[in-house]
Amino acid sequence: MKVFDLDMIKAAYARMPERVEAAKKLLGRPMTLAEKILYSHLWDNLGDKPFVRGTDYVDFAPDRVAMQDATAQMALLQFMQAQRDKVAVPSTVHCDHLIQAKVGATEDLKIANESNKEVYDFLSSVSNKYGLGFWKPGAGIIHQVVLENYAFPGGMMIGTDSHTPNAGGLGMIAIGVGGADACDVMAGLAWELKMPKLIGVKLTGSLKGWASAKDVILEVAGRLTVKGGTGAIVEYFGTGADKLSATGKGTICNMGAEIGATTSVFGFDKKIAKYLTATGRRNVAIAAGRIKEYLRPDQECIDNPEAYYDQVIEINLSKLEPRINGPFTPDLAWPLSKFAAAVKKNNWPAKLDVGLIGSCTNSSYEDMTRAASIANQASEKHIKAKAEYTITPGSELVRFTAERDGLLATFGKIGGVVLANACGPCIGQWARHGAEKGERNSIITSFNRNFAKRADGNPNTHAFVASPEIVTALAIAGDLTFNPQKDTLTNEKGEQVRLDPPLGIELPPLGFDVLDAGYQKPARSGKNVKVKVSPKSDRLQLLAPFAKWEGTDIKGLKLLIKAKGKCTTDHISMAGPWLKFRGHLDNISNNLLIGAVNFANEATNKVKNQLTGEYGEVPTVQRAYKAAGVGSIVVGDENYGEGSSREHAAMEPRHLGVRAILVKSFARIHETNLKKQGMLGLTFANPADYDKIREDDSLDILGLTTFAPGKPLTVVANHADGSKDEIVVNHTYNDAQIGWFKAGAALNIIAEQAGK
Repeated sequence: MKVFDLDMIKAAYARMPERVEAAKKLLGRPMTLAEKILYSHLWDNLGDKPFVRGTDYVDFAPDRVAMQDATAQMALLQFMQAQRDKVAVPSTVHCDHLIQAKVGATEDLKIANESNKEVYDFLSSVSNKYGLGFWKPGAGIIHQVVLENYAFPGGMMIGTDSHTPNAGGLGMIAIGVGGADACDVMAGLAWELKMPKLIGVKLTGSLKGWASAKDVILEVAGRLTVKGGTGAIVEYFGTGADKLSATGKGTICNMGAEIGATTSVFGFDKKIAKYLTATGRRNVAIAAGRIKEYLRPDQECIDNPEAYYDQVIEINLSKLEPRINGPFTPDLAWPLSKFAAAVKKNNWPAKLDVGLIGSCTNSSYEDMTRAASIANQASEKHIKAKAEYTITPGSELVRFTAERDGLLATFGKIGGVVLANACGPCIGQWARHGAEKGERNSIITSFNRNFAKRADGNPNTHAFVASPEIVTALAIAGDLTFNPQKDTLTNEKGEQVRLDPPLGIELPPLGFDVLDAGYQKPARSGKNVKVKVSPKSDRLQLLAPFAKWEGTDIKGLKLLIKAKGKCTTDHISMAGPWLKFRGHLDNISNNLLIGAVNFANEATNKVKNQLTGEYGEVPTVQRAYKAAGVGSIVVGDENYGEGSSREHAAMEPRHLGVRAILVKSFARIHETNLKKQGMLGLTFANPADYDKIREDDSLDILGLTTFAPGKPLTVVANHADGSKDEIVVNHTYNDAQIGWFKAGAALNIIAEQAGK
């Protein structure tokens, strides 16, 4: 296997000790791992005072960029506007999101290659032109491929997918961002982030029985909730952490996105070194070993964590019970022993229709072996899965190796169907037969998110999240109330049999193997490479710059929608069938906020057009405002923009003429995406003022001519009855971000600088 960017990694390790020692001297204390990586990746030289966590904006120099196909389209369309000849840092594109799960791996991949040819050709050619590595359809899910090829201890990476933190399993600070952020870094500019707070998770003991690494993050999600990690890096340490496999660590870091964390990370240890070696990167493991004290938190931080982390959680792995989280939110955590009672009490459908394992969260070789050990028992004990059962390998490397070692055949013995090495059902790319009927049903997955309608488009699908082995056991039983720790099953002979705890193999005894990993090296020179985008395409559309701020306060904005309750990026810009339009801003804007619940009528995709007084679909009403030259505003609830990194949720309202988003609180990535696109992202100084906004309000935003960091603005809600409310609103814009707003978008500044 090829070692990518080895010189870059060696250079990073050569400078890290000196930078960390200088930072330690400035701080005057021991340092956590996250601090060591952050301070060693500063864009500028170390200043004369430490950065304040949760307050100071800091410029960083990431080592690399990774993009999946659905988000890469818009990121690279923006990069083309930046007028650069080549990406400034190692960057990759991974084709994993556009492959729909329908029949099975071979047929689904064939259909994807045909239906998405235009997009794949665009991504391939633009990668060739600008020097990006290109991973073809079928190569695997971005985060598994990154873990196998690119992640390295002590590195810093940004990626246009919220589960980029998966690479934290190899000791890397890896952060999900929008495409505009990726564009900045690929263009050779600094990347800005507010210095994160630190949450320390101390792991002791060791996993036993049915408990797995997945249960660690399911437990953390239950404790912290979907917004408990916002603005923070979660750092895992302790004797228990060193006992977890590298891919188990990756699972935990991956799903840290579900608590809103900036990222999650583990320190370098023997398990990480073993994984690097097994995936052909022994020289990286050796190089990391030479500076290992800089790739772990200082011992004082481990011994006295309360003095160095903003919050500390402790979990004894020896006492950890398997968890099942859901439905409809990934932080509703149930211990397995209490789950059956919860199913009955809440009247959730107990019959399990489908069990699905894989996804970027749990698709390693170890995951496959643990699930296969349960499937093998069932086969030997004459039991077949009562529910449908699907398997999604994380990469061609894992799939090929698993097939060679007989794991896929084992799944087949109980009726398992192997899907393509892609995201598939996890991100709504699932052509599930019968989902259109909207019937109440239950599924259980080893994925990360379980928002309503996410997997199959059916709002009545109760989706639960668990480890691959628990999913497999429940799929065999076909019953959500089955507890494999104590319950028995009736086999084909009428006998009562019990499933033993899973047995996993951390790394393949015969080593990893693959015939074609699916990698395309970029052209040596992209000078003569042509990137074509047809003006008649409904999949791809060249971008036009957004208009600059007019230089005045913004008045007369119509309320487009006041969203009630949870409003994730899935609600703002749905995935599933809409993924096909990710490279065409105007077409995908037809899904703007169609999943958000309107406070005025408790309905989705039904809002009042204030120009006509009639109700219509959200995108239709907004297009009417745009055609009339009328701006609008969206009002939202807590943690607005939770979930995926998709910047389309910020670009769509910007494209259609929405001027501001006013909410109780934002999820981190979405707030940044809004700023990058020249939008106003504002929060109520008093959250109760949310209740003052009425359906037929016109709103003014005052104070923009003196827009400044830390200075509140005023929103005047002009009501239809002639009364008005003046509402104080806050923002987190610094001087540079205010510049983005005034220029119309951050990209406008980059293009302007390039043209000088």
